[in-house]
Amino acid sequence: MEIKKVGVIGCGTMGSGITQVCAQSGYQVMVTEINDELLNKGLSLINSVLTRRVAKGAFSQQEMAAIFSRIKGTTNTKDLGDRDLVIEAANENLELKKKIFAELDKICPKHALLATNTSCLSVTDMAMATSRPDKVVGLHFWNPAPMMKLLEIVKTIAISPETLEASRRFGESLGKTVIIVQDYPGFIGNRLLAPYLLDAIRMLEAGIATREDIDTAVKLGLNNPIGPLALSDFIGLDVLLLITNAMYQELKDSRFIPPVLLKKLVTTGKLGRKTGQGFYEYE
Repeated sequence: MEIKKVGVIGCGTMGSGITQVCAQSGYQVMVTEINDELLNKGLSLINSVLTRRVAKGAFSQQEMAAIFSRIKGTTNTKDLGDRDLVIEAANENLELKKKIFAELDKICPKHALLATNTSCLSVTDMAMATSRPDKVVGLHFWNPAPMMKLLEIVKTIAISPETLEASRRFGESLGKTVIIVQDYPGFIGNRLLAPYLLDAIRMLEAGIATREDIDTAVKLGLNNPIGPLALSDFIGLDVLLLITNAMYQELKDSRFIPPVLLKKLVTTGKLGRKTGQGFYEYE
């Protein structure tokens, strides 16, 4: 099948990024949010990102206008009734996602593919909330979606070869490097990343080294562009807590038990860059 019209559920950090990258690649995109305030905030974020790219010479003003002209926002999910592909980018809550997929199943045309951007939850469970599990796939974009080259395509045991192939072609049309992974918690990237981040937090919690020295050791000793504590702040400490809790519940592997320090930071609202304070302080 040919994908021309794309829908995105959610216009937060990931949803706005996915919307942008799809529009940049020539797709007509309809993005939904639960209210006008969140929708306008997400569209403003896209505008700000594109404006910065224009200032850096990545786009012309005319190209930016063309990209934005391919994006439409709505607070009514019924407006997704003509989409060929809908990508869900809601909060990492399985019951919420299953409810969204059941609703999309009723709204979207029979040929439409339904995708989730979950970073750790069961795509199979979401697929089985629909009458078309063969047309449900995981499309895990990495943050920030317009910049990160990787796309993890998550296949369930119910997915059809046609859905998998259409998803692969779609990912490549966005300029992404596509990898295929089975539907297991954390897939590839987060299955490897989460224990690494939690170990760095435990090291800080135990007083083994300062936050700066832990991050410097990784940047200069392991040649990583960003240290684990700064990366955790960038991801969002609440998001990291949700991901690792979900993976521990599924796998019962002690490597995924969130450290007490992480839980305390989230409880006190220190979520990282988005709140101005996490392991570091931000303006």
